[in-house]
Amino acid sequence: MDSETKDFWNFVKTKLKSKNSDNKLLQTWFEPTELMSVEDSPRGRKFHLGVPTDLHKYWISENLFDRICSEISSIYANPFEVDLVVTNQQINVEPENPHALQQALSQIQNPQEPNRQFLPEDRAAKASFLYPEYTFNNFVVGRNNEFAHAASFTVAKDPGARGYNPLFIVGPTGMGKTHLLHAVGNWIRESSPHLRVFCLSTDRLITELLAALRHKEMDKFKLRYRERCDILLLDDIHQLKHGEFVQEEFFNILNDFFEKGKQVIVTCDRMPKDIVGLEDRIRTRLEWGLIADIQMPDLETRVAILRYKSEQMKLRLSEEVVYYIARISKRSIRELEGNLNKVKMYTEFRGLEINLEESKKMFVQHDSASTLLIEDIQKMVSDHFRVKLVDLKSKSRAKPFVTARQVAMYLIKKNLDKSLVQIGESFGGKDHTTVINAISRIKDQQDKDIELKRDIEELQSRIHNITGL
Repeated sequence: MDSETKDFWNFVKTKLKSKNSDNKLLQTWFEPTELMSVEDSPRGRKFHLGVPTDLHKYWISENLFDRICSEISSIYANPFEVDLVVTNQQINVEPENPHALQQALSQIQNPQEPNRQFLPEDRAAKASFLYPEYTFNNFVVGRNNEFAHAASFTVAKDPGARGYNPLFIVGPTGMGKTHLLHAVGNWIRESSPHLRVFCLSTDRLITELLAALRHKEMDKFKLRYRERCDILLLDDIHQLKHGEFVQEEFFNILNDFFEKGKQVIVTCDRMPKDIVGLEDRIRTRLEWGLIADIQMPDLETRVAILRYKSEQMKLRLSEEVVYYIARISKRSIRELEGNLNKVKMYTEFRGLEINLEESKKMFVQHDSASTLLIEDIQKMVSDHFRVKLVDLKSKSRAKPFVTARQVAMYLIKKNLDKSLVQIGESFGGKDHTTVINAISRIKDQQDKDIELKRDIEELQSRIHNITGL
């Protein structure tokens, strides 16, 4: 490698460290990183960065990857990729700060995102990337996601098919929606390389649209998304909350795709009818195709995911540890994988396999924090019915407040071990007879009011995602 290339990487490191001078963990985790090689490929220049251990790779991927790409982008204007390569270099990874291990562990909230593959079409194409690690082969199918998986695979094999366009994948955060989205893109790229696949977040699409408007380049924007794109994969469509112009252009893109038989797939954390501020014409377009939902998997499926992931990591765990992690990881698949990564980091630092007792010590705060409280259900219900928490607990007899209040009482009694008196007190000192009447009314109304029944089923599903019960 020539000296100019080495100077380039040293300059990137210096800039990044100067902007994060207060981050003491950089010395341990980022300083040993080296630029091993650079190669030119059809997708652009690829920078191979060497890191000593899997631990370093994880920490950099989780905390620094985007900033590294940003610094490179500020110097190198053309499309590029960044690849982290573990060199297994023997170094002393014991932090100087005795609390550094705990600091590192506490930073792990989500599983590692795969390296982002940038496309060569133009600089804006950096927004359109696919995670190569997200495939159908490594997606663990369970009862909670089998329909969404089947629908996604059908679309990947026959994009643009009637009845599946658009495909609307819905579910709580961290359940695997993005995995399926990228799996479709990767399958199509492999089986139909002539099709142009664009995969990006809705927020990024809006950013590009507003930039095109500001710089008077709307013709380029329309050319990119209406003529040069065959498959549009949009993550987090609920971010589409902007004004009339943004929604107008998005509606035109959808129309253009449907008229030409091009496939659109979107992901969302709520049903189309629950996306606040979305125009009705867009809402109906999104409901036009197929809606496939994903929920939190049951305990057995979570155990299967942990077994698969630990095998991929070459991490040996006892059955009791696997079941313990599965039991406490109730909020999302992302949380499940994040907890597994914590265990991996811990065992690599200690050089020992972790047992159940050590697992409980590691996750003691996590385990207690996952308990559902009355306040959690009250907040969940108030958000769902769009009423203020103070109104939920008030004496107001306005119908929206009464309905939300009674639903909250019903769900608290059903899911928590609380007495009628305790429930009444949590709603501003209501009498226990008020609670009895509320629960009775909600039970009766579910058979008569379909919308109310759907509301309760959705709230119950969210509670299940937290408790795992």
